[in-house]
Amino acid sequence: MQTGFDETSSLNLARQLADAAWSVIQPHFRAGVAAENKGGKGASYDPVTVADKAAEEAIRDILGRERPDDGIDGEEFGAHEGPSGWTWYIDPIDGTRAFLAGLPVWTTLIALVDPEGNPVLGMIDQPVLGERYVGSPAGTFLETKDSRTQLHASDCDDLRNAIIATTDPFIMTPAEQGAWTHLRHTARVTRYGLDAYGYARLAGGTIDLVCETGLQAHDVAALIPVVRGAGGVARDWRGNEAKLGSQIACAASEPLFEQALISLRRSAL
Repeated sequence: MQTGFDETSSLNLARQLADAAWSVIQPHFRAGVAAENKGGKGASYDPVTVADKAAEEAIRDILGRERPDDGIDGEEFGAHEGPSGWTWYIDPIDGTRAFLAGLPVWTTLIALVDPEGNPVLGMIDQPVLGERYVGSPAGTFLETKDSRTQLHASDCDDLRNAIIATTDPFIMTPAEQGAWTHLRHTARVTRYGLDAYGYARLAGGTIDLVCETGLQAHDVAALIPVVRGAGGVARDWRGNEAKLGSQIACAASEPLFEQALISLRRSAL
């Protein structure tokens, strides 16, 4: 079995994983699937469905056969290390709230991270729309049924002209909300509720800045190669290169990121 990173074979495997996830998710989308609160009593609502669990199980089954020496870190069933040092980060349904609402902005996230913790391959798959965003050292591409198109972030370099997004400002701390409010009042357009799809559209050139917090490694790993492969910037709220978790800010250009950082660094962790 192959171990490590060969771009062609790893990308083909990621496509196979995404297809397997959609095959078990599809029967449950807009079908009134029940959800459990894995946040527990007294915690904020954190839904999980049979579709989330079945999709991750399908992905893990394939990785167990094809990459038995690689590690896996998935949202629903935790992490285990592999002797190769390479790790697949999986979020079978990123945006379960959107999934429950029947909105086609949830995605399946798949990433391959090297032994030093650097994401080298990222996939943001939205199968309802037939859109698959793939980022790697070769660049970022939008794959559909009929085409494969290289993507480029926008040339927006002024926050006053920017379209910005975050999934939910109410999960931010008061200090983080203050930073976001400053950005929102400065930007031209603000959108909410997109989860990882917002980063996909940043790579596609229609959103210019996405800022979020409270993220886990499996939420972040796939986003970084997709944004960077399209020429965008992916960093934390201190201005350092993006890490696998917590606060992340992605921008279409360096000047735009630097303008956003003036607000973000005030509440950086």
